[in-house]
Amino acid sequence: MTYTRSKRAISLAWTGASGAPYGLKLLFCLLQADYQVFLMISKAARVVLATESDLKISSHSDKAQLQLIQHFAAVYGVEPSTISGELCVLGQDEWFSPPASGSAAPKQMVICPCSTGTLAAVATGMSNHLLERAADVVLKERGQLLLVPRETPFNAIHLEHMLSLSRLGATIMPAAPGFYHDPKSVEDLVDFMVARILDHLGVEHTLTNRWGYDQRDPNLK
Repeated sequence: MTYTRSKRAISLAWTGASGAPYGLKLLFCLLQADYQVFLMISKAARVVLATESDLKISSHSDKAQLQLIQHFAAVYGVEPSTISGELCVLGQDEWFSPPASGSAAPKQMVICPCSTGTLAAVATGMSNHLLERAADVVLKERGQLLLVPRETPFNAIHLEHMLSLSRLGATIMPAAPGFYHDPKSVEDLVDFMVARILDHLGVEHTLTNRWGYDQRDPNLK
């Protein structure tokens, strides 16, 4: 496969932790913001997607891309042609894709949701498949790596891995939505967490009210 290079590119990974709605909404927001998104989906993530979002994603990249775009069109009532970003779904063995090398990988990556197994693999430098390698590349290139773990409670092993990654420059953002924005639905809670991720990535949005402000103003960060 031939890839086109974009100035606005990011790697996104979905793993087997609960929290599929976070990953889906984040992907939609990034595509709406005209990003080229290299999406990696673990086998366990496909199980979680089917369970939590009633969305069965194909293991074939091209078909998966079409399924996701169609899903967004149905859920958000937008025409597929209006989703301006470029989605590239990658298989776990696509070692010649941009995220696998520091010479081509995007400087930003988010793992959302992040399982404790993936957390451990990234913290210990494992690169058994593309998802883990992509995270390792971002760390070694001193890029921006955000991990959104969803587990409770955390044991000492989980906490030590988070501390190790934080010391390496990664940002740990547990899926812990706040309530000060007076959420009325589950979607409001999802939007709160996705908004915090987008803030760290420097992506403008109007998903939630900001502390101290009544209006959703994209110019306020």
